[in-house]
Amino acid sequence: MHKIGLIGGMSFESSAVYYRMINEAVRERLGGLHSAEVMLHSVDFQSIVDLQKAGRWDDAAKRLCEVAQGLEAAGASCVLICTNTMHLIADAVQSSISVPLINIIDETAASMKAAGIKRPLLLATRYTMEHGFYTGRMATHGLDVMVPNAEDRTLVHDIIFNELCAGAVLDASRQALVTVIERAKSEGADAIILGCTEICLILDPHSLPLPGFDSTAIHAEAAVEFALKGLSQPGQQAA
Repeated sequence: MHKIGLIGGMSFESSAVYYRMINEAVRERLGGLHSAEVMLHSVDFQSIVDLQKAGRWDDAAKRLCEVAQGLEAAGASCVLICTNTMHLIADAVQSSISVPLINIIDETAASMKAAGIKRPLLLATRYTMEHGFYTGRMATHGLDVMVPNAEDRTLVHDIIFNELCAGAVLDASRQALVTVIERAKSEGADAIILGCTEICLILDPHSLPLPGFDSTAIHAEAAVEFALKGLSQPGQQAA
């Protein structure tokens, strides 16, 4: 089994979801008490948030590059950045290591393309919705990504940082997000990207006014696919 390296802590609420999803998927695939070979480096999120707010993305990239290099040195066969926002500096992290960085944007795009999605709405942090790295990369996959209006972007961002990252899941906020989705549906959106790894804590992608694509679950599944590549599983012959 290949070892999975996780850069987590941004926030630890969603990193815990990654850990659970990855291990549940490995146990389901292999049976018994199997679990994944996982190495998690959980950073101090406040230090990263401070860099984000100051626009010091180069310094944030340097920090995550150091973490990724440490995971590779410890034996990780792949690395995941367990947050959508920090994929703003994903190319820098990939260039700093020799093992694959499994990119959450590419994996989510592939899942939507397979489902025939054309114009999804992105729900994410302000950085992810406004900096262009996410929508631009999605465009290379042929997806025309919508973002909420300015007021709704502030709403979504505040729910993520002030509530979900702090472990608070509020019914009123869930309804507010559904209202944003309904508005996007009326404007032509054909799906929803849960484009923040904490949004799965408040929205069930299968119970929304439009089809939902949970980037956290998609990313975790991609890690499992990589980890088990070439490994004989129950009922299969070794590759």
